[in-house]
Amino acid sequence: MSTDAVLRELLVRQLDHWLPAALHRSRRATLALAYAGSDVAGAEAALRVVAEFADRLHGRRLTVLVLADGGAELPARLGAAETALPADVAVHVVPGTPDRLPVALKAAGAAGAPLFTMVDGGEPEPALLAAAASGRPAEVLLVTAPGRSLRPALTAAGFPLVTEVELVPADGGPARLLGYATGSDRGLETVKDALWAVDEYAGVRYRDPADPAGRLLDISLDPEPGPLRRELLAELARSGPRTVTELRRFAATSTVYRAADANRALTSLLAAGAVTRDPGHGRLGGDVVISAGSGGAAGSSSA
Repeated sequence: MSTDAVLRELLVRQLDHWLPAALHRSRRATLALAYAGSDVAGAEAALRVVAEFADRLHGRRLTVLVLADGGAELPARLGAAETALPADVAVHVVPGTPDRLPVALKAAGAAGAPLFTMVDGGEPEPALLAAAASGRPAEVLLVTAPGRSLRPALTAAGFPLVTEVELVPADGGPARLLGYATGSDRGLETVKDALWAVDEYAGVRYRDPADPAGRLLDISLDPEPGPLRRELLAELARSGPRTVTELRRFAATSTVYRAADANRALTSLLAAGAVTRDPGHGRLGGDVVISAGSGGAAGSSSA
């Protein structure tokens, strides 16, 4: 399985969460899918997800925009998936590259209603991200080449919650950087769960851009916590003692890991003497204060 296949699975899983919530929230919503190339397999998979929610679309209006460099044959390639859609779904196929997305979203009247945008291969240009952020609420998946963090651009566009991860093929193929941005804690939690639930035999591993060691991680429902241990120690060094709740929040919003993974990492750090806790005994509840211990450096190097 390639990075393309992993991204399709992530898109499908996220749409399973986003679409029913958007239809419950508003009478109209927009799904925008923009591709730098001509491979629209992800769009076909997305349309199949939409068809599964046909019974919830009555009285609602869903607009699906597909931008790709596919020429005149592009509508025909999506035709089979489109025929299964109810009349409440309007599909607009726009030949071109992701930089046309702002104009397409404006023409579709996407602003002010739920908007989910996926841009595969585009650059994080301010105009593109501003258009993706115009939904109420808005979520965006942005896939591009690695080499710089997407977090600053997504935050500047108005998204309060951002995560990013590199997808690294085991066969030595080019890595890809995935950024996800939202204003919803639940949306962030869902995409984190999806990241670790995709096919573990995909031939793809993850790299957390926040991990200074750049260690590759196998996809697993229980991911290896070494990089998270290092990142938690670095956060304690920067900020001083933090509660478990604060460190769980840090894991969810500043790393590729989930909040629940922070508890496993903290338990390991406590056992190694790399951190201390107050109070010293009892359940590792949210109000327990964690401090860097005298063994912090050793815990970091062995993590």
